[in-house]
Amino acid sequence: MQLERGLTSKYTYITYVIVAYWIVSILTVFMNKALLSSDTVNLNAPLFVTWFQCIVSVAICITLRIISQWFPDCIEIANSSPFKKDTLKKILPLSILFTAMIATNNLCLKYVGVAFYYVGRSLTTVFNVIFTYTLLVKVAGQTTSFKCIACCAVIIVGFWLGVDQEHVAGSLSILGTLFGVLGSLSLSLYSIRMKQTLPIVNQDIWLLSYYNNVYSIVIFIPLMIISGEHTTVYNYEKLGHPLFWGAMTIGGIFGFAIGYFTALQIKVTSPLTHNVSGTAKACAQTVLATYWFNEEKSFLWWISNIVVLTASAFYARIRQLELNKEYRIETRQFKV
Repeated sequence: MQLERGLTSKYTYITYVIVAYWIVSILTVFMNKALLSSDTVNLNAPLFVTWFQCIVSVAICITLRIISQWFPDCIEIANSSPFKKDTLKKILPLSILFTAMIATNNLCLKYVGVAFYYVGRSLTTVFNVIFTYTLLVKVAGQTTSFKCIACCAVIIVGFWLGVDQEHVAGSLSILGTLFGVLGSLSLSLYSIRMKQTLPIVNQDIWLLSYYNNVYSIVIFIPLMIISGEHTTVYNYEKLGHPLFWGAMTIGGIFGFAIGYFTALQIKVTSPLTHNVSGTAKACAQTVLATYWFNEEKSFLWWISNIVVLTASAFYARIRQLELNKEYRIETRQFKV
């Protein structure tokens, strides 16, 4: 009976975490869409919006660090400076990829609808396979199975079908789609680089997040100047409005929260469950977006989403089975 209560408590906690991830993730996408392209905000400065969200994330990290010093038994945050020469040298390459990833994600979301956002960003799996083969096969001997390659081919078909249907509907944004592809590319490279960088910070995800956001704040400044966003922000008529800064701060909090719940979901479940949960969340997000923005989509448009979602889920499952097989082989060899 006690064991059953323990399992029930564990599964209830996992359910709460997954539900929280879904809610925060969907709200983050909708909030960013409102900040980036709504008529209410009407600020054409996506890099500035992303830059401010990094500032909010750093402020939250510093606040949590102070709280951890007061209540070390409740929360533990590493106290380390991002301005050490050795730290800068080791972490900066990852932070450049992090900056590219969050910038292109928001630029994609600015130019495409929330409903198409997942399809526009669906090539991450394809780039993962490409870079696994080109970058990791020589280092770690990692290979890619035919089944995984087949899933990637299906994802590409779904992606192109989605692009075609957006074009037919007259809502295709070439620029938004391009930023979506670049976002997928940078996310894939970031994931690979992060695996190599985590040991440097003793597997501390929050410390790495703190470093990334601090460096991104600096990296975004020349990008905003080059793009002319500093002039756009200076001339923005709502710059002194408390409601604008309140919305920006809420967006930054959501940006920080999604990082926390992503890490927490992976921690209490597994990377596979996280991928499946993310895929299912994307499906719900697409349906909600079409309802919220009152969008009518064609049958083939929905087919493109189903193709991408199904192929992504199959890829996650195939990789999980392959990793389990590799683990059993290694364990058997170790016993021998």
